[in-house]
Amino acid sequence: MQSTKPYLIRALHEWCVDQGFTPYLSVVVDAMTRAPAEFIKNGEIVFNIGLEATSQLQLGNQEITFQGRFGGRVFPIVVPVARVAAIYARENSEGMAFEVTESVPAVSPSSKSSFVPADSATKPSILSTVEREPASKSTENTEGTTSPSPSGRPALTRIK
Repeated sequence: MQSTKPYLIRALHEWCVDQGFTPYLSVVVDAMTRAPAEFIKNGEIVFNIGLEATSQLQLGNQEITFQGRFGGRVFPIVVPVARVAAIYARENSEGMAFEVTESVPAVSPSSKSSFVPADSATKPSILSTVEREPASKSTENTEGTTSPSPSGRPALTRIK
């Protein structure tokens, strides 16, 4: 049975456009994803797939293809539908998140991965908790003036 994911992506894209919102597509990059490497952060990239931001947009059942501008240059973009993590409206963040699965190569990976760095294609992004380290015992900064001791709460100082 065919996945409902490409149909939901098309429906949410149409809804965003009809409402005057900007549809954003969040993608977890793999070897089958074709995107400019310099804009991939932690193995992920977010595309503006609005009508004004893309040309030749094709929301297919297996892949999403379009021409996108990055830093003033046009790049051909190919995204397997299996690698789409979310589609949402930029203005209000309404949309849908999806489970990301491995994409099935339709052609050889070497021809599709020309823009993707090798390390980002193999490492999925994973969030984890980080323990907070206690503040250092030193109360002097590099200029020799003392800084207030941390009270555990953040403070905002207004400077005029």
